[in-house]
Parts: sequence; C-alpha cells; structure tokens
Amino acid sequence: MNPGVAAQLLLTFLSSPILFAGCADRTAGSTAQANQENSQTAKADGGAVSFVDVTKDSGLAFRHVNGASGKFYYPETFGAGAAFVDYDQDGWLDVFLVNGDRWPEEASKGNDRPTLALYRNERNGKFTDVTKQAGLEMSIYGMGVAVGDYDNDGHDDLYVTALDRSILLRNEYGKHLDTQTPTPYFRDVTSVAGVGNEGHWGTSAAWLDYDIDGRLDLFVCNYVLYNRNSEQVCRQGTERIYCGPLVYSADSCRLYRNLDGGRFRDVTQEAGIRKTTGKSLGVAVWDIDGDRYPEIIVANDLTPNYLFRTNGRGGFAEVALDSGFAYGGDGLARSGMGIDVADTRNDGKSAIFVSNFAREPNSLFELEGPFTFADRSYESGMGESSLQSLGFGLFFFDYDNDGWKDAFVTNGHIQPAVAKFEPSQTFEQRPLLFRNQRDGTFDEVSRNTGDALKREEVGRGAVCGDYDNDGDSDILVTTNNGPARLLRNDGGNRASWLTIYLRGSKSNRNGFGAHIKLTAGGITQRDQVRSGSSYLSASDQRLHFGLGSAGQAEEIEVRWPSGIIDRIQGVKANQILVIDEGKGARGDDKRGQLN
Repeated sequence: MNPGVAAQLLLTFLSSPILFAGCADRTAGSTAQANQENSQTAKADGGAVSFVDVTKDSGLAFRHVNGASGKFYYPETFGAGAAFVDYDQDGWLDVFLVNGDRWPEEASKGNDRPTLALYRNERNGKFTDVTKQAGLEMSIYGMGVAVGDYDNDGHDDLYVTALDRSILLRNEYGKHLDTQTPTPYFRDVTSVAGVGNEGHWGTSAAWLDYDIDGRLDLFVCNYVLYNRNSEQVCRQGTERIYCGPLVYSADSCRLYRNLDGGRFRDVTQEAGIRKTTGKSLGVAVWDIDGDRYPEIIVANDLTPNYLFRTNGRGGFAEVALDSGFAYGGDGLARSGMGIDVADTRNDGKSAIFVSNFAREPNSLFELEGPFTFADRSYESGMGESSLQSLGFGLFFFDYDNDGWKDAFVTNGHIQPAVAKFEPSQTFEQRPLLFRNQRDGTFDEVSRNTGDALKREEVGRGAVCGDYDNDGDSDILVTTNNGPARLLRNDGGNRASWLTIYLRGSKSNRNGFGAHIKLTAGGITQRDQVRSGSSYLSASDQRLHFGLGSAGQAEEIEVRWPSGIIDRIQGVKANQILVIDEGKGARGDDKRGQLN
C-alpha cells in the first residue's frame, strides 16, 4: 500500500467518531443507585489525599530530549521511561531516568547530547545527581528500563532498551566501596551477556525467572521494523504529521535465558515467543493460574495483544485470542501502550489494565474462569472516563491505604498540532486517578486530589513507590521532550500500611514470582513481586499494602518460586518488613535501613 494512503487510513480511523452506544449504560439496573452513592463517597474520601509536585524542591532537574527538529521522525513521539531503584541498597529509593538523543545531523552541529541520569536519595526529601560518578553519562536513543539483580549479588542491575541496540548495566556499587580509588557504579556488560537486541526497536522489558532455576531471565518487547533512513511521510491534508504504526511492519519480542556466569542465550524461537504480528509496547509478568510459573502479558499497538501461557517446561503458548484478551469487547485491536495486573476485587482473580489511544477506552480485562478474561472497561467506570485521553504509563496502587487497589494513568497526545484537526483533543493532557469503589467499579478522582494532578502535560512513563518511606505511595512521571515530575503523596499514610521487601536465596534474589497473601481487618489482599508493567518503566519492587484502620496484619503468607512457604502472624502495622526466604521476617524500625 502507498504510505501516504496508509497514513490517511490511519488518521481516518483515529479521528473518526467511534460509537459506543449503550456501553456506558451497562452498569444500569439494580446497582445503579448504590454505585452513585459509592461514587459520591469516593469523591469525598479521595479529597483526604492530595498529590504535591515536589520536583523542584527535591532536586530532580532532568529533561527528556527526543531530538525533534521538524523532520517528524517516528521515534520522537514515544518518550522514555523511569525507575525507582535502590541502587546502593540503603533502603531508600533512588531515581533512574532514561533519555533520548539528538539525531546525528543535529549532534554534529555541536549541540550538547543528553544522557541517562541517576539521582541518589539523600533520605531528607532531596536527591543528588550522581550520573557521572555512576558511569552513566551515556548517550543513546533510550526507551525503557527494567530493574533486577540478574547475577544474584545483592545489587539491582539495569537493562535499558533503545533504538537499534539496548544495553545491560551491571551494578558494581559494592566493588566501588571496596576500592580506594572510586570506580563507576555501573558497567556496560551487554556484549559479554549477549542481550544487545541489535537491530531492533526495544520498548518495555521485564526480568522474570520463567524456568524457576533461581536466575532472572529477560523479556524484551520490540515495536516495529524501523529505519530512519527510510522514514515514511504522513500528512493531514497538506500538513506534515507523525506517522502511526500501520505504516510499519511488526517485529517479534525476545526472550533471553540466563545461563549464569553473566551470559544469556536467545531462546525466543524454542520457547514459543517468536511472533511477528504484534507491535509491542508494554509487558506485565503475572502467574495467572497459581502454578508458580509466570505468564507474560503484552500490550500491542493496533494489533492483537499477547498472552504467553507457560507450560512449566520452559515453553509458552500464545493464548490471548482464546482467553479473550487479544481484542477489546468490540472485537477490535486497540492501541495498547501501558499495562499492569492486580487483584482489584480482593477475590483472588486477576485484572489486566491497558492504556489505549484517544477515542478508545482504557481496557480492564477481568478473569472470569481458567484463562478466560472479559472486557469490563465500561462496567468498571474506567472506559468512558478515558475516551478523551491518550494513555501511556499506568499502574495499580493503593494511594489511600484502604486495602483496595486504585489506578493511575498518565496521558499525552503524539501529534503536537492535534487540536487543529480534532478540536476536542489537546497535545498536553491531565492524568487520571481511579479510586476503587470496592464493588468492581472505579471513580475518577484526579480533580479532587490536589493541583499536581490537574496539570496537563505530554505524559509517557509512570512509576509508583514510597520514595520518602513515610508509608504511602508516591508517583514519578516522565514527559516527552520535557521534565520528569515527582508527585508526593500527602495524606495516604493517615491509614495503616505495611511494605514488604523480599530477599530470595533458593529463589532469585529479588523474589520475582513470589505470591504474597496478607489478611488484615477482615480483608485478604494478594499481590505478586514482579518486574515490568506500566510503559517503559519500573516501579518500586517492594510490595505496599494499605491496611485501613487495622493495627496489624493477622497473617502474611509468602509463596516463593522455589516452593518454600513463609507464614508470619501478628505483624504490627506501619513498618517496612524484610522477609528472607525460608527464614521468616524482621521489622525495620529505621524505615528503610535494610542493611
């Protein structure tokens, strides 16, 4: 097909009115009045928590660069991700930020080139830029980041995806401390490890132990087959615009198996991962059926989503179509960007949340039976609220500590001039915060939780984590060709909470794949320790549980990937709890001083 024609078809699809007649009415009936009352209650309760923009005061002086110079290169629209990572293992979350780059013709003019960035948490609300000391003054056209201790040495490593070649950065902070002459904290070991993903456009990535051998393997999403020298030209009328995914061919994701000794092997083909029908942007790892072997769930852009079901023998079968996850409830492939999974009803069943393009609802798929999902986007209240937004990074979290998972989505369009063609659309958009109503529905409450969530921006990556260790979950967002923003949660810790930090021994050090079940105040919550989720980003890998008014957790059960089970009774609220595999737990009176 002629690229110009394809582009026009794409624009027609994205800008045409999409009819969802009757969708918003599916919640009508006997529960309508109750839902309305719950919604009013949520708005009142949501106002008890506010998010405050503390970026400037915290010292985070980062700005993403996408290299845009008027030539409309497609990668310029994607932005980049961020991570909360405790790189020095002092119990306080540091901030890692991925950056883009200038295109070669612009860099050759002497323009300063952007680099990756690392900010150390000073434990007083402030961060210090330690990029140079860390050896991270690297210029790549970066996309995403995954955090995990692939060599089980007690220090989290970083995998950064990018155009053409991704990089593995081994954390050698311990070695840095052992030498009289300071050495960089991170070392590029990509070539030795064999995980460069050369020639591919890497997006989101996740660490997982898919074969349960105690070593973290690596899953990498790849987007489309792209070459800047053969950039497609797309127009709206006579005006040049950014192209969309329909004018490029799909690529396959990659799975790398950890062979130990710092080496990996590409097992994409033999493991059943090789598929060239999806344009992959987001990945979540979750054990859906509770057999200890993780599934891999992928959000694809205008192509059917993937659900790779493990067979427990090192292989996967792609079952998204049979499970009901491939398409939306209308039978169409949506524009999947970010993704996360949680037990939103506290009933032991999984719910998958996916952000989509404007005029498409954000998708909420709920587990109905064994590997059978139903699209509940509209019934949940999330669908209609998101139709005017173009979603990217998202996550489930309990922002008010009431024991029920809420959700956050950052938004922003890809076309700077979109308002010229669609008056109802804007380039900069405000985020969405969904409060869990405890009945399977959510209420969008961002306007009631402080000025920080009213601000419009070109949002891309988003992560959550308790960076100040005060007992509530904070938010870090990235913007395309703009600053990162740190949003502090003020008021969430008025309710009780517990944060759980796992250290594996027989299982992988991070405890990725471990199931945690916590009972407090008559509610049983379930979560899984995992890498991945959101869009191009990595949230705090510690699991945070709101306990409401409960003063303790009656019982905490940890089922490790190895099969070991730890049970702890009578755990006092409002602490960070460290659990070592097979050894039980200890509290942390210093709130974060883990060593």
